[in-house]
Order: sequence, then C-alpha cells, then structure tokens
Amino acid sequence: MATIPPGSRQRCSLCQVEIQGVAGGNDLVYFSHGGPGSRAKLWARVCQYLRSDEQKGQCLNQDPGVPGQVKPSDYFAEAPIIELPGLASREDTPS
Repeated sequence: MATIPPGSRQRCSLCQVEIQGVAGGNDLVYFSHGGPGSRAKLWARVCQYLRSDEQKGQCLNQDPGVPGQVKPSDYFAEAPIIELPGLASREDTPS
C-alpha cells in the first residue's frame, strides 16, 4: 500500500478514487459520488474484492493495518423493499 504524504493526493489506477494524505494517518478518500470517506470505507466497498495479485499490486489500499477499523456503516446497505400501490406481486397473481 502506498503511503501518501500529508497534503498530497494520489489517484488509484484501478478504482479511480483519490486519497489525500492527512497527518496522523486519517487519510481522506474522495469517491466519485458523495462526500469524502475513510480508507476503511474504501476497503469495505472496493478493495477487499480484488482477487488477482496484479490488481492487488496496483491498489493503493492493500495494507491491512492502514485502513483502520471497518464499521458496519462502511459497507453498502441492503436496498430497501419498495412496495408500489396498485401492483400485485407475482405470488398474489393467479397462474
């Protein structure tokens, strides 16, 4: 994993996020949508799914000690169930 000096930014060649080095190691990750997050959030949503050594070698966030503690809120949440009025579900429709 690349150490990023405080005050500078690097772009990951795989996922295209930008990581800004911050003094004290609490780097900021700039995603394509939403506000900045942590390296732990980046790990929970993207980096843990890399499989090949080539991909892992290009990733800026592969050192398991650096991202920090991953919280449940760092993962993507399940999509909510949406019930639309006036539409019957398949189970309610006779065959």
